[in-house]
Amino acid sequence: MRLSRLAALLLGASALASCDFGGEPETQRVPLDSPAPAATATAAADAAANGATPMAQRVATLGLLNKRNNVSQEIVLKPGEMREIGPVIIRLSACERTAPWEMPQETGAFVQVDIRERGQQQHSRVFSGWLFRESPSLNVVEHPIYDVWVKNCAMRWPGDADSASPVAQPSGAPSGTPAPAASAAAAPAPAPSPAP
Repeated sequence: MRLSRLAALLLGASALASCDFGGEPETQRVPLDSPAPAATATAAADAAANGATPMAQRVATLGLLNKRNNVSQEIVLKPGEMREIGPVIIRLSACERTAPWEMPQETGAFVQVDIRERGQQQHSRVFSGWLFRESPSLNVVEHPIYDVWVKNCAMRWPGDADSASPVAQPSGAPSGTPAPAASAAAAPAPAPSPAP
């Protein structure tokens, strides 16, 4: 028994010793005074290579609720944009959605929320982080008056139907305003009653 353990140990050690790890890893010397490569160019190239919508063309739809008067608004932003609504400033840094063929389906956005309290001159940051539509309790905007949540992140994947690239509404246009009421002339006429 002892001999078989020793033989197995020696066999394993010889197998590892015969592996060639390729010597030293390849390194590239970069002078300290040279500029760092642009990370955005690499990220854009990766997005283009896998066919996903580049970050700058994605469109996030967020919800904002004022708990005092129960008014909610839809806010449509592209990454890098911000919107000031009353005392609230919402900044969107990124939005992501899992590919249609991956499970579980998740939609998230990296959001920063700044709020100016009554009597204050400056806004203060109340939230900075990822919000997820499928797990709203994972990260919560903890504020007694305002709540922010993710509704959607519009982006395309390879194999999606040939639809147009997502386009955001102008940042100045309120997206939560209700549509105008339809006129009475546009209402359908009632069906005629059958003859006796």
